[in-house]
Amino acid sequence: MSDNRISVSNLNLYYKEFQALKQVDMDIGANRVTALIGPSGCGKSTFLRTLNRMNDLIEGVRVEGSVLLDGEDIYRPDVDVVSLRKRVGMVFQRPNPFPMSVFDNVAYGPRIHGERNKRKLEQIVETSLRGAALWGEVQDRLHKSALGLSGGQQQRVCIARLLAVEPEVLLMDEPTSALDPLATVKIEELISTLKKDYTIIIVTHNMQQAARVSDSTAFFLNGEMVECGETESVFTRPLDQRTEDYITGRFG
Repeated sequence: MSDNRISVSNLNLYYKEFQALKQVDMDIGANRVTALIGPSGCGKSTFLRTLNRMNDLIEGVRVEGSVLLDGEDIYRPDVDVVSLRKRVGMVFQRPNPFPMSVFDNVAYGPRIHGERNKRKLEQIVETSLRGAALWGEVQDRLHKSALGLSGGQQQRVCIARLLAVEPEVLLMDEPTSALDPLATVKIEELISTLKKDYTIIIVTHNMQQAARVSDSTAFFLNGEMVECGETESVFTRPLDQRTEDYITGRFG
C-alpha cells in the first residue's frame, strides 16, 4: 500500500452551472500536514469539503472524478456518509462549540455513536482534551459552559470534540483566522503534535503559517490546483510563475 492516505483524480465540482474545481489531481500523504493556499474564492475550501462530502449538503452541487480514502472511493453510492465524516473530521474557521458544558461538548460524538458508560466517557473526554492540549486549562471547569472559554480554548474544545470520535483525517478550514496571535501559536503547536497520529489538511490564508506548519503545500487559483509539492520547494523554488507571483505578493 502506498503512503498516500487520500488520492484525488480528475476531480471537478459544479455549483449548478458554475465550475468551482477543475480537474484536480492530488495525493495526500499519511501523517503529514498538507496546506492549501491561494486567494479568496480560488476553490481551496471547496476542495477541503470534497474530502468528507460536506459539499453534499449544498443544493445543486455535482461532483465528478474520484476521491480515494485508503484506496476506497468515498463517492461510491453505497458509502455511509455518517461514518465517512467520523473518519474524516472537520474544524471550522470560527470556533463553534455547542452551548453546553466542556464535558458534554467532547462526549457528544461518542454518545451519538452509542457510548453510555460513564467511566468510559470520562476517559474519552480526558484523553481528547489532553490530545487537544487543553486538559490542564479546563480540568476544573469541565461542567461549565464551553462558551465561557476564550476563542483559542473554544477552538481546542472543537478539536477535542473531533478527536473523541477517533478520526483518521483532520480537515481544518482556516482554524486560526478568528484567533489572536497567542492562541494561533498554540493551535499551530498542536497541529505539529497531532500529525504523529493523524493526516491533516489545512486551508490557510496565512502563508507564513503554511510555511511553519505544513510538510506539503498546494496552491489553488481559479478552481485549479496549480502546483503541489514539499512546502520548502513550493515556497523557495516554485515551478509555476503563478505560484511565485502569489507567494511574493504580486497578486492575491
